[in-house]
Amino acid sequence: MKLKLFLASVLTFVGMTVQGQTPVGDWKGTLDIPQANLKLELIFHITGEGNNLKTTMDVPMQGATDVPVEKTTFEDRRLSLSVAAIQFSYSGTLAGDSIVGEVEQMGLKLPLTLRRFSASLPGNTALPSTEEELRALEAWDKGTYKYKVEDYFAKPKASSFQLSPNGRYLSYKEKDEAGKQHVYVKELSTGVVRRAIEEKEELIKGYGWINDERLFYSMDRGGNENYHIYVANIDGSNSRDLTPFDGVRASIDRILKDQKDIMIISMNKNNPQIFEPYRLNVVTGELTLLYENKDAANPIQEYEFDKDGELRGYSRLVNGVESELYYKDRSTGLFSLVRKMRWDDTFSLLSFNYASANKDEAYVLTNIDSDKTRIVLYDFAKNQIVREVFAHDDYDVSSLHLSRKRNYELDYVAYEGDKSVLVPLSATFKDLHERMQKEFPGKEVAVVDYDDNETTFLIIVHSDRIVGTYYQYDAGTKKFSLLYDLMPQLHEEDMAEMRPITFRSRDGLTIHGYITLPKAALNGEKVPLIVNPHGGPQGIRDSWGFNPETQLFASRGYATLQVNFRISGGYGKEFLRAGFKQIGRKAMDDVEDGVRYAISQGWVDSDRIAIYGASHGGYATLMGLVKTPDLYACGVDYVGVSNIYTFFDSFPEYWKPYKELVKEIWYDLDNPEEAAIAKEVSPVFQIDKIKKPLFVVQGANDPRVNINESDQIVTALRTRGFEVPYMVKYNEGHGFHREENSMELYRAMLGFFAKHLKH
Repeated sequence: MKLKLFLASVLTFVGMTVQGQTPVGDWKGTLDIPQANLKLELIFHITGEGNNLKTTMDVPMQGATDVPVEKTTFEDRRLSLSVAAIQFSYSGTLAGDSIVGEVEQMGLKLPLTLRRFSASLPGNTALPSTEEELRALEAWDKGTYKYKVEDYFAKPKASSFQLSPNGRYLSYKEKDEAGKQHVYVKELSTGVVRRAIEEKEELIKGYGWINDERLFYSMDRGGNENYHIYVANIDGSNSRDLTPFDGVRASIDRILKDQKDIMIISMNKNNPQIFEPYRLNVVTGELTLLYENKDAANPIQEYEFDKDGELRGYSRLVNGVESELYYKDRSTGLFSLVRKMRWDDTFSLLSFNYASANKDEAYVLTNIDSDKTRIVLYDFAKNQIVREVFAHDDYDVSSLHLSRKRNYELDYVAYEGDKSVLVPLSATFKDLHERMQKEFPGKEVAVVDYDDNETTFLIIVHSDRIVGTYYQYDAGTKKFSLLYDLMPQLHEEDMAEMRPITFRSRDGLTIHGYITLPKAALNGEKVPLIVNPHGGPQGIRDSWGFNPETQLFASRGYATLQVNFRISGGYGKEFLRAGFKQIGRKAMDDVEDGVRYAISQGWVDSDRIAIYGASHGGYATLMGLVKTPDLYACGVDYVGVSNIYTFFDSFPEYWKPYKELVKEIWYDLDNPEEAAIAKEVSPVFQIDKIKKPLFVVQGANDPRVNINESDQIVTALRTRGFEVPYMVKYNEGHGFHREENSMELYRAMLGFFAKHLKH
């Protein structure tokens, strides 16, 4: 029998350490369940005094925290706990820092010894601003505006629409009054709706169809990014965690259409630094390791499985900076090296060409022998290009799409220039593309899902002024029908224009970007500007489309500048490489050159410019205030790096194999010359150069940019007498995902900008 605890979970817990003969405090122990070959850690937090005790319980393996324990009694050193909803009870005797006792659940009795420990919140809990201080900051955003923060950042009432493989069902997320986004399934023929997945305290980060009867969904714990894969039947039954391993990150590699109960996943279960592929039965939960990633020093980065679930190839990171692609000989079953390249070269298998009799033929995305990535048809047995499929002179090609129904005919290829572009190739998709363009002129239109028979399609229509409207397309009648407007409260005519821009950097590079302009700027008025460098920084780029941040800022009269500075993705490998070892230097020059371009166009008041960004963008905010202290009036650092040295030291385990690669992108701290540069471009060492107001925001459980990065900069500035508002959320990680936290952030940010750009 496997012990099942169907528990709610939230991240934040508050621990107390009270010594002496009292159960008040934090306790943990491991429950050994031999019947299920399972060891389950249980944690209890007991608060209160005398006979008025309260307890919550955590089960980390199941992602459950802060579960209320209904009854807590303590008498004559005997502690009793019970949760009637799951038929759980514990009784034990306190002896110093141990409680020796027994768990009983559903007739099963097992010994459990609890030991006292000290639970603590991440970071320095004395640093964050108080609620009163943050509310006072919000109050600076005064005025009568048509739209509120909630209009932009409240999650849609319904979203994430998907079709079941057979097309009988439509699934979607729907938000309840408490803000929880449960997953529902609607039978299209009858209109019957059932809740399939209940969102409790932890957020459902993603979900999808495995087959016609079963859904998967993923959750982490408070933003720690150690995702677990869960499954549930479409009627909500048989819900379970298929990867119940503490501290392990799981991801889905492939869902096998022809093996309906099987998916291939990756986990860092055997070594936290490297990932291995598993065959997972979504009904029984059986896991089978498919290939061992034995060499942690030269780990496999990516596994290439075909549609039948056979491992056909893999790519390995060698010496930290080289990539090797291995391919399996179909006659011998042996893998051999077919390509060796730099880590930043691209030779990526997009899909095998299942339409061909040649089973070794595949579509490959590559920039070998070219600057921009292009798609080629490649014969892996002969190790040569069969033919060029598609290339673009100015932009990297990114993807293609094949029709499974029509014997894997190539429907289209895609790339991103100033806007996203689909290039239709098959007659079928050319017809659909033409109809979409005619039905929704001037908009970006994308197919987001369709059934296996390709009779029903889900289409999303969006632009820089429309967040997205879903339509259903019937391939038989050739008709579009409105399904759902994600944000009907935002009217297109009220939204601001996002305009693509191009300018030359001071050293001659062509730089692309976007500026979102409020109506006052279009009418000739010089407006305040918010400069918004993107995260990453490598390979990431800003894109044209609806952006709730820039639209919110425009509603308050601010323009927003987004620069795809050198090292951004999509513009070729030379542009990418031009930013290596230039973070905080020439990459910042490009941002500054973008600001000067915006000023030269007459859009911007040069005395009222702010800088704001997240992750690398948060770092860029700090460096902007250091490097050009007179250019910006203020800055907002959101989960940003402040110290390159401590940033490197705090990498999550699964980043550590990439340290040599990161040295090539950022700086090699083992090289004295580069280490000196890294110190010069680490804002925490340049505190004396920061003269303008700063607002810092951090998720406490961020595995990428540790809370210490924000704590350092706040402490250093306050030591110099700077007033630094500091918002920390203890149930968030790398960015805020909870609706209430996001809205609180943007209210405070608007107050901060109003205080320093309008007053």
